[in-house]
Amino acid sequence: MYISVSEAAKRWGVSRTTIYKKIDSGELSRNSDKKIDTTEMLRVFGNPPSTERTEQNENNVQWTSVNSKAEQENVQLKHQLEMEKLKNVHLQQQVDHHKQLVENYQKQIEQLSKSLDKANASIQDFAQTKLLEMKSSLSTETQPQTEPKSEDTPVNLPQEPKPPKEPATPELDTKNESKRGWLSWLK
Repeated sequence: MYISVSEAAKRWGVSRTTIYKKIDSGELSRNSDKKIDTTEMLRVFGNPPSTERTEQNENNVQWTSVNSKAEQENVQLKHQLEMEKLKNVHLQQQVDHHKQLVENYQKQIEQLSKSLDKANASIQDFAQTKLLEMKSSLSTETQPQTEPKSEDTPVNLPQEPKPPKEPATPELDTKNESKRGWLSWLK
């Protein structure tokens, strides 16, 4: 594309004198119609400022839309990251809470186990005591009792057999029940 010296001066923002100096020095050529090829102007002066501005504006528009999309994605990703951080904090709190519950349950289990061991020891002691009492009472019942006979004592006449004793049933004392404990009925 060929343009006049005046038009080239306007497009590239240089004076006509500068263009003529370049033509006279041989740096710039023109055709027989005294017009300059735009490619020659590009070679000597580079891109015209108005074209550069237009290209820069187009690039800026493209970059603006790309930047706008990138910023939107960046904001969305930041939001997602914040949500994930909140979820993580919440889950960590739940884990800590459950760990505390487990520790509390383990302490309760230990306390109950100790109480159970003490109760079992008390039951064994009580059972041994009762067995000894029963053995001693049985041994005294089976031994014949010899009473010294004197003339003043009446002679025992055979008596009618007594009916067998009914087994003892524990009687609950509602006033003292809570004080006596659950083993009191065995006494």
